[in-house]
Amino acid sequence: MEIKDIQARQGNIDVVFTIVSKDEPRTFDKFGKEGRVCNAKGKDESGEITLTLWNEQIDQVNIGDKVHIENGWCSEYRDERQLSTGKFGKLDIVEKAVADTVMTNDPSILAGNSGELAAGEDVPEVLDDEEEIIG
Repeated sequence: MEIKDIQARQGNIDVVFTIVSKDEPRTFDKFGKEGRVCNAKGKDESGEITLTLWNEQIDQVNIGDKVHIENGWCSEYRDERQLSTGKFGKLDIVEKAVADTVMTNDPSILAGNSGELAAGEDVPEVLDDEEEIIG
């Protein structure tokens, strides 16, 4: 299934996508029991959706991870679809994000650890978004 095919109030959702953002977790108290909840955005080739993470799922998922939701549930809040594992679903990490990848156009970072350019050293070229990187 693709994200574009997910409808509000739909169950038995089986989808794989990449986490592109993650909000700060919030705590709540329900029936005298404390818990945590956090929203994240997931994206595949067809679109984007809000993923609601509960308790231990929050620490399990990071930006850049590819996740698989099996038997998920989609609700709707303020006209926005919200996917979760629901009562019977499962969340698996298919592929962890590469932690040491740094994406930047900051010349001081590109120059090395010191952040300073050596005497006579040119500032590295900063590419525009539309330029192709040839490697």
